[in-house]
Amino acid sequence: MTDAAPHTPLPRPGLGADRARMDEILRVDHAGEYAAVLIYRAQKAVFEGRKARGDIVRDLGEMQDQEAVHLARFERLLNERRVRPTAMTPLWRIAASALGAGTALIGEKAAHACTEAVESVIEKHYADQIAEIGDRDPALAAELKQFRDEELAHHDHAVEHGSREAPAYRLLSGVIKAGCRAAIKISEKV
Repeated sequence: MTDAAPHTPLPRPGLGADRARMDEILRVDHAGEYAAVLIYRAQKAVFEGRKARGDIVRDLGEMQDQEAVHLARFERLLNERRVRPTAMTPLWRIAASALGAGTALIGEKAAHACTEAVESVIEKHYADQIAEIGDRDPALAAELKQFRDEELAHHDHAVEHGSREAPAYRLLSGVIKAGCRAAIKISEKV
């Protein structure tokens, strides 16, 4: 998917730095999976209201179910490791639902363009995390690899179903990617 090498941040200095970084990873991944569930749920709701949309409704439901498994895992990890979720959750709920409904209202190809854009950012994000924590937490890195593979499957499905034929594809994709990158940075810290 991406040719760039994973970006591995330099280790932080200081006592508790590794723990703080792991907290950030879990917090942001939980937020991302939460948003993914809401995006697919909103898209599915729009298409359920339209005639002859059975295939996309089924596909969106399957992807939403996979994201829900990821979300449940991160919820367990947050609880087990006593990590607080992002304080941005209420805003992400609104933003993700609006993004899902908005792209679905534009049409199927725009909904697929949303999936492609989100999953391309998430794939890179997970790849960076896998490279960063592989030695420190191999079990979590293995889970992230599995989740990354599933996100790539969603990305590829979107491309196969015409994501790049969406109206104003480049603009739509660019805005969604920028929003995802910003949400990642904010969710790590806030």
